[in-house]
Amino acid sequence: MTVTLHVCTTCRAGVVLEEDAPRPGAQLHAALSAAEAPEGVQIVGVECLSACSQGAAVALSAPGKWTYVYGRLAPEDAPDILTGAAAYAATTDGLVPWRERPVIFRKQSLARVPPMTLPMEAAE
Repeated sequence: MTVTLHVCTTCRAGVVLEEDAPRPGAQLHAALSAAEAPEGVQIVGVECLSACSQGAAVALSAPGKWTYVYGRLAPEDAPDILTGAAAYAATTDGLVPWRERPVIFRKQSLARVPPMTLPMEAAE
């Protein structure tokens, strides 16, 4: 199963920028794309993750897994982001044990969204 690492390319990371200035989100996307993606992970730029005050932001998702949104990231975080993406890809449900997550994923998680289909006992 392929995991998608969505990267907000329009994110200004809360900084006022000239219209033609490079966006922090685009710089993060470039840094991630320049590195070798972990097996089973595809890196996809998206126009907005609606985490504007917490950018630059990324989201990890896969069918049947919990989705995570992380913010306050920078290009120098690319190695840790890719390490976290590899750990996420290795799970069956998207739930990486807290101590096995990179520190930036422990401290900079913005949201955790349940998969579209949960087992019935989880919904009760």
